[in-house]
Amino acid sequence: MKSFSVTDVGQKRRENQDYAFTSEDPIGNLPNLFVVADGMGGHNAGDFASCCAVSVLVDSVKKDMSFNPIKIIRHAVEAANQQVYLAAVEDSAKAGMGTTLVVVTIVGRYAYVANVGDSRMYLVNVDGITQVTRDHSLIEEMVRIGELTREEARNHPDKNIITRAVGTGETVEIDFFDVQLDEGVRILMCSDGLSNMVPDEEIHDILASGRDIEEGTRMLVDRANENGGKDNITAVVIEPFTDEVKEC
Repeated sequence: MKSFSVTDVGQKRRENQDYAFTSEDPIGNLPNLFVVADGMGGHNAGDFASCCAVSVLVDSVKKDMSFNPIKIIRHAVEAANQQVYLAAVEDSAKAGMGTTLVVVTIVGRYAYVANVGDSRMYLVNVDGITQVTRDHSLIEEMVRIGELTREEARNHPDKNIITRAVGTGETVEIDFFDVQLDEGVRILMCSDGLSNMVPDEEIHDILASGRDIEEGTRMLVDRANENGGKDNITAVVIEPFTDEVKEC
């Protein structure tokens, strides 16, 4: 396994409210752990929300005695939600803050994925790009019910309004996915500062071009900045099977 991550403030923001955590080594009973969070809120509140959520999540995973990856991640996201929500209740300056979360662990040939909000996880190979997670956003809901086309959604002024976030309520609704991984696949986790700035086809061209993982990840962030960099940008790219030796 190999991974690389980059987070960047972008061209328009003064502070970076994104937060990423990556570990190719075991965290608690998970064999690896990758997290991307995109905070929201007033001055410093979004930064606090994303950092707090990820810190609590990782700590929860370390302590969880379960061996079921979905249960471990569920407990961790719920713990993160509770901590961010309580912090917002106790400090009026942080009222209304929250964060997206996308969480991945790879167990054997499967990726177990959780998401809240509109940060994404993709699978990329030479044949194409597939978005695994589903955005929890106002515009995505409008696309699902046929009020907007996918192309109209890309440039809609309300595309940043999310319908779920960690820390905005006492409880949190989490989506879970498990996907089988094929040889040659790359996993991309990113905040909307990347996915809103770089079309899926361009993401595919960069990651499926044969570039090494570091160059490809940096190029994604550079391209988001070249295209306007309107938000913080975070990208985590994972190659699950790079260390495997093929039998003759």
